[in-house]
Amino acid sequence: MSKGLVTLFGGSGFIGRYAARQLVEAGYRVRIAVRRPNLAGDVRLAGPPGWVDIVQANIRHKPSVLAALDGADAAVNLVGILFERGKQSFTAAQRDGAHLVAEACAELGVKRLVHVSAIGADLASKSVYARTKAEAEAGVLDRFPEATILRPSIVFGPEDDFFNRFAALASHPLSHLAPFLPAIGGGHTKLQPVYAGDVAAAIAQAVVRDDAAGRMYELGGPSTYSFRELYAFICQVIDRRRYALPLPFFVAGLMGRTFGAVFRYVWPFSSGLFGPPPLTGDQVDLLRVDNVVSAGMPTLADLGISELESIEVIVPTYLWRYRAYGQYHQGSSD
Repeated sequence: MSKGLVTLFGGSGFIGRYAARQLVEAGYRVRIAVRRPNLAGDVRLAGPPGWVDIVQANIRHKPSVLAALDGADAAVNLVGILFERGKQSFTAAQRDGAHLVAEACAELGVKRLVHVSAIGADLASKSVYARTKAEAEAGVLDRFPEATILRPSIVFGPEDDFFNRFAALASHPLSHLAPFLPAIGGGHTKLQPVYAGDVAAAIAQAVVRDDAAGRMYELGGPSTYSFRELYAFICQVIDRRRYALPLPFFVAGLMGRTFGAVFRYVWPFSSGLFGPPPLTGDQVDLLRVDNVVSAGMPTLADLGISELESIEVIVPTYLWRYRAYGQYHQGSSD
């Protein structure tokens, strides 16, 4: 028997697929609210027939948000973007959309709201991404004071945009001509990667636990690494000899702002022919600050999640495809 219905905004994304599965296992029916339902059909596999439904909703369009929340006992907002393109700005997607979801939840009397933000959210940050994340948190709590805020660090898993991106760069056919990976700011920024499954478990616990209401948690994995250390780990896993090339913040910022502007304003007219920008100025600004759990903040352990997955265990299970001969390769390649 179902414990109730949870509406998952942005549920077709990377973390959403894990969250849907965890919520179903916790006994909830899940409604996946996404802009393009035709691209989210595989999320139905997160549960038995009838337990996962998909509806169209745009968090910039209040009527569709209200419709997606109809009959819901809880809501989870996972909507976020890594770079801006066309009308998809940080302000619209991350701040205004979050405020609208919280407002709709309050109007309809939804019992529980979980808002997924990010470590580094800061009203004083140079990064627009980080500022809008912080503005979203403040607006959500103003409209729905009992909301639970979850702030994950870099999230990893088979579909991630971090380890896959740098492994692809290190294994590019032309990479042996310039065997370097860019170490922005010298590669000293600290990160605390957290497994997508552990973030999903935190989301499920935030829905279930009454003591999570109105609290903020920072979610980090079991270990902290510098960017250089993560580069070394990636290269070891895929058996590639690559070297960290220090890139000053100033130079990286100029490059990033150029890439970001081109991709933001050219992408809408390119019919999606271009992939994500290799770097944006906003991402460079984010790397000026360590992305780790703050001292004294509630963590995964406070949600009852203590056995955390590490990158050493999980990442090799999906980065093998970047080795010269895939999972069967042994020995040094280049």
